[in-house]
Amino acid sequence: MPPERHILTLSCANKPGIVAKVSAVLFDGGFNILDAQQFDDTLTGTFFMRVEFNPASPKADVAALSEGFAALAGSFGMTWSMRPAAALKRVALMVSKFDHCLADLLYRWRSGELPMEPVAILANYPRETYVHIDFDGIPFHYLPVVKETKMEQEAQAWEIIKTSRADVVVLARYMQILSDGFTAKLRGRCINIHHSFLPGFKGAKPYHQAHERGVKLIGATAHFVTSALDEGPIIEQDVERISHRDTPEVLVRKGRDIERRVLARALGQVLEDRVLLNHGKTVVFPD
Repeated sequence: MPPERHILTLSCANKPGIVAKVSAVLFDGGFNILDAQQFDDTLTGTFFMRVEFNPASPKADVAALSEGFAALAGSFGMTWSMRPAAALKRVALMVSKFDHCLADLLYRWRSGELPMEPVAILANYPRETYVHIDFDGIPFHYLPVVKETKMEQEAQAWEIIKTSRADVVVLARYMQILSDGFTAKLRGRCINIHHSFLPGFKGAKPYHQAHERGVKLIGATAHFVTSALDEGPIIEQDVERISHRDTPEVLVRKGRDIERRVLARALGQVLEDRVLLNHGKTVVFPD
């Protein structure tokens, strides 16, 4: 069996010697670099790096490496993380009536395409709405939303997210606007799928709006959730060409397909620590 892989990600103000120092710490600790990617944003002066590594000698000790790396990170003012690649991230899924993204993510999880541990499904529609979906033992929480109790509902949702120890929250077509306080708690770990190639066609019936405007491309955007509605840092996007022959119903069908694949790609990138926040945007390292 090959040695266990680990993933290191970091970002900090760019200075000479970062790559050399990181490489030296790994080498001195008895580790081998399997893959390394880096990016220097010259506009913001910020440096980003993702490294996959594994033990290369009997003296290699991850706990000792992490302790030693903390000192290096402190000297450079790094934001960083280090974890075993095999440690699955815990994911909470939030959904409303439209369940195509939820069903797709669960299928990709069961097939091994998405390496995650689903720990909760939170819905503002009752379980009977999703009777055709096998939740495979994932705890289901029905949290109806009405204007008068919206804050109480968010408090319940936050408690579930905390107690389930979710690392990532996915709004799999969860059609509710989150409060500023809730989005602040989820900063950098809540993914939303927006039914548009941002920006454009916000609100109800986006594909009908697109049809009325005679668009030639439709798309979807996966982004991190912020207090600014549908304007968080973008992770993934995709489009599909359409024609004047396509009805609003055809656009809806094609749109669902785009939403599914864009959200799945975005979640997969987050699960593998390939997405780093870069002020109001992201750095996404390819696989």
